[in-house]
Amino acid sequence: MLKSFVFMNIIEATIRNTNTKGEVNSLREDGNIPAIIYGGSEQNKKISLSKKIIKNLLDKENFLSNIISINIEGKSENVLPKEVVWHPTTDEPIHIDFLRIVKGGNVILEIPVKFINNDKSPGLKRGGVLNIVRRKVELKCPTENIPDELIVDLDNLDIGSSIKISSIKLPEKVVPTIQGRDFVVATVAAPTIIKEPEKPAEETSEEGAEGATEGAEGEVKAAEGEKTEGEKKEAGKEGEKKEDKKPATEKK
Repeated sequence: MLKSFVFMNIIEATIRNTNTKGEVNSLREDGNIPAIIYGGSEQNKKISLSKKIIKNLLDKENFLSNIISINIEGKSENVLPKEVVWHPTTDEPIHIDFLRIVKGGNVILEIPVKFINNDKSPGLKRGGVLNIVRRKVELKCPTENIPDELIVDLDNLDIGSSIKISSIKLPEKVVPTIQGRDFVVATVAAPTIIKEPEKPAEETSEEGAEGATEGAEGEVKAAEGEKTEGEKKEAGKEGEKKEDKKPATEKK
């Protein structure tokens, strides 16, 4: 169900004899990236690599955990990318450090985990969710036996299934750096149903109170309007009475 395997990229490089900043910049303008190989008993090597090829490798998620075989003037060296320097404004790679792989040595790397056959998992078919706890696992590896990635096959995994590190068959002498516990890499969890929260009772009461207040205010205004009309009618009646009591003009 679970697998691991090794993969290696092979690239061409040339020795560079750049000693000044201007010479390095000229190298970059020609479409190359300066790099250095260090480690082991051999001397450091300053090399130049094709920028196009390096950018294709950098697009891979596991670039910094993948052994690369560099062919330098007919001689191959296995190296591990340790650091990539990026331009601060263009975000282009401008320098790479490679660690020379020495036979018999060990390195600690974060190896990516890849999940396959999602469509064959009964749990995922029934609406379950793949809960990925670790997208990478830190491993201590012999330099000659480094896995490129760990592949987890989800075929036949149902809801409630857990994938632990002990379930993954690692290459010989490759061990997790976390010892003493069988940690979880991923689980197939039950679907989560999110209910829309109910409106708080306080808000409902406040809205009802506001409605009652508005209704009371409307009744008061209506009453005031009726009172005003009544006062006008009374004033009109009194005016008519005064006119009736006005004395007639004497004839001369």
